[in-house]
Amino acid sequence: MTHFEGKALSWKTAEGMAELALHHPPANEIGTVLLEELERFAEALPLLESQASALMIYSKQQAGFSAGADLLELHSRLEHTDNASAVEGVRGFLERIHAVLNRLDDSSLTTIAAVHGVCFGGGFELALACDLIIADKMARFCFPELRLGLIPGFGGIPRLKRDAGNALVRDLLLTGRSINAAKALASGIVSQVTAEGEVLRVARSTAAQVTKFDRAAAAAAKHFAKRLPTEELRREIDVFCQLFAQPAVRQALAKYAEAKRTKSIHPYLP
Repeated sequence: MTHFEGKALSWKTAEGMAELALHHPPANEIGTVLLEELERFAEALPLLESQASALMIYSKQQAGFSAGADLLELHSRLEHTDNASAVEGVRGFLERIHAVLNRLDDSSLTTIAAVHGVCFGGGFELALACDLIIADKMARFCFPELRLGLIPGFGGIPRLKRDAGNALVRDLLLTGRSINAAKALASGIVSQVTAEGEVLRVARSTAAQVTKFDRAAAAAAKHFAKRLPTEELRREIDVFCQLFAQPAVRQALAKYAEAKRTKSIHPYLP
């Protein structure tokens, strides 16, 4: 299928380029709904790879690229099931999202994340699965998971280690603070920073440049330069699930859910 319109995302192909648009309000939180449609997209990738050279992923939501995992859904898993069942459910979810992001990471397409606004947690991990991140100068990147007693669970740590120095990895992971697009560019995470509101135009121009080259050569170059950290990705799931079983996580998610209900916190940070 070269065209799809879903509740949370859509995709299309034209002139050798594919585009995947995220439009799951309020800020493309990655829960069951978005994951199911990402899985449909992963199933369609072989056809897209036969028709296109480049793939751009972007958001139609004003808030940004993605605020990360759906924490209210995560809280509900703990609230309505026993601990063992909740951990089993989370492991299944992680294995599914890893399968999607690994497929994207390993695609023969040159993949470009066009990022504006918030790119936090799982949204940052989705961007890191792409070959290039092009960012609006107002974009911000963050791993806030330690505030909940967790680590990034969608492959973020191995992929960030692949792209950046360990000092930055530890800084983002252990402080939970965000960095701006300029810092991300200097750290090698982002390949280009655009003027405000220009990220889609620049990303499309970059995708068009990709289509000028031999596809087989581009795919070979990508797979030589960008290895999938398979073993570390598997270990990340295990560590996440170990932490998810701890009482501190249940307490932190309950506190977050209550703060969201009373609107007493920033809408996109735990």
